[in-house]
Amino acid sequence: MSKTDEQYRQTLIHQQYRIYKDHAAVKLCGWLKQSMLRGRHCYKQDFYGIQTHRCLQMTPALNECTHQCPFCWRIEGQDFQVREWAEPKDMLDHLIAYQRLLISGFKGDRRCDPQMYEEAMNPNQVAISLAGEPTIYPYLSDFIKECHRRDMTTFLVTNGTLPERLAALDTLPRQLYVTVAAPDEETYRHACHPKIPDGWQQIRKTLELLPSLDTRTVIRHTLVQNINLFRPEDYAKLDRIADPDLVEPKGYVFVGGSRQRLTVDEMPSFDTIRAFSEKLGAELGMEIIKEKKDSRVLLLGHRGIETDVRRAWANGLPPSPRTEWLTAVRTV
Repeated sequence: MSKTDEQYRQTLIHQQYRIYKDHAAVKLCGWLKQSMLRGRHCYKQDFYGIQTHRCLQMTPALNECTHQCPFCWRIEGQDFQVREWAEPKDMLDHLIAYQRLLISGFKGDRRCDPQMYEEAMNPNQVAISLAGEPTIYPYLSDFIKECHRRDMTTFLVTNGTLPERLAALDTLPRQLYVTVAAPDEETYRHACHPKIPDGWQQIRKTLELLPSLDTRTVIRHTLVQNINLFRPEDYAKLDRIADPDLVEPKGYVFVGGSRQRLTVDEMPSFDTIRAFSEKLGAELGMEIIKEKKDSRVLLLGHRGIETDVRRAWANGLPPSPRTEWLTAVRTV
């Protein structure tokens, strides 16, 4: 590892990342800390039923991404080639061990409930979303399979620029997010700073792929004031291609590395995101079914859909009307 790479690694460790084999990492989510010490939890618990204090926030591709989005919280411009990719089981074991070390400091805190502490030491939800583009990891399907073998739910967040990687997954996550941060190619180039020439075309291929995937799908619109927060009718055109189960409009939050690239003025208010969501929902025939003001996020879906991820998958039942239809078509 070069001197520059080692300095970068030390910066991440100082920021409480714990890194395995130069490409995989875990970091405690701020909401996990809030959950354990103050009884507050992240919006994914309200929306999808996961337990905030039992969530493993990780990435298998810490430094690898096809975008340089200014709104991303990661340090950018430090990508380096991975020399050796970790095996899935080994990687999961090490990241859980690192998370336990990070959590161990809560044990002596009187604000932390002992039972919650013991539960937190055994995560049952994996958010494959911390940083980088996770579909670059070559053993992603086996990693997801290993998580499911341990009865852990999995949320995978992708920027959609590698549709062939998604199509090749033998095991899909329990919930697949695709981030669509622009309503058109020109805005995409301004908002996402792609490092590949055909990123927009690849995202559209991913959207075309989504209806065929037998899992719950979510389109996330990360919305930044004065950059991409406009024309909900054109976002709706893209969403119709994907035919997702749910749509998650989320306002940019002024945190992490993005503070060196944007200003607090780019962080939209919750009311602005809600107004956008109402217009988008009207275009899609969806309604606002969940919202969390302090996270600047809302959830659009069809009335009656089961949003709790474990209940949705209980007994092997399809998680939404869309995949119920898909299953019926495949059995004909």
